[in-house]
Amino acid sequence: MTTDPTDCSFGAQPRLYRDLADWYPLLTPVADYAEEAAFDRHLFEAHCRRPPRTLLDLGSGGGHNAAYLKATLACTLVDLAPAMLELGRRLNPECEHVLGDMRSVRLGRVFDCVLAHDAISYMASRADLQSAIATAFEHTAPGGVAMLQPDFVSETFTPGSETGGSDGDSRAMRYIEWRWKRAPGDGVYLTDMAYLLRDGSGAVEVFHDRHVMGLFPRADWLDLIAAAGFEPLAVPFEHSSYSDTGHEVFLGLRPAPGERT
Repeated sequence: MTTDPTDCSFGAQPRLYRDLADWYPLLTPVADYAEEAAFDRHLFEAHCRRPPRTLLDLGSGGGHNAAYLKATLACTLVDLAPAMLELGRRLNPECEHVLGDMRSVRLGRVFDCVLAHDAISYMASRADLQSAIATAFEHTAPGGVAMLQPDFVSETFTPGSETGGSDGDSRAMRYIEWRWKRAPGDGVYLTDMAYLLRDGSGAVEVFHDRHVMGLFPRADWLDLIAAAGFEPLAVPFEHSSYSDTGHEVFLGLRPAPGERT
């Protein structure tokens, strides 16, 4: 697959979330999310000013976070890609699933906790990021908390490559990830992915996929979170994969009645 290097549209979904979505659980197995889900749960419990009982997961992907968080939170999962929602339904049939865009979806109700995991990294313009944060605010109950988890901010981005993948019962997947910036200061970085997919017969296919990701300064994240109406907070990300990067997650604390930001 050849990808237009000028295409920065969030609507141009990578193949991983469309026709290759059934391979996604081999790219990042559910078990890989246990540590991060425990960290997320701790932050929700520590910062929510109301009993945390409900969660809205924006950009829920295959539902791997919800697989752990649903033990203590009633989860509603929203994703733009129908194929990814179908994966989520298989993994979490007891959860509510909604097809929607994190920039514009409006469910008409609020949740104690809102999570925008790494899918928020696909906000490739400041306007898109502002819209996604507004969506989080609209769905966060007074006294509740929203958690936003970009892969990188401008200050922490490093170009590089990684490999990974896993084996299933009859299939296997390996990938190479290559992160790079097209030009300094253009507000995006590119992640080129090469997937090697081996089916049950032993046949192997190779695919290329490009992911266009937003890259904004830490101060911009905090400013946009505050502008939406939240009290902004940056918290170190205590995860073994990011132990040496200064990686942070951003919280938006929605004031409880009578409080001010």
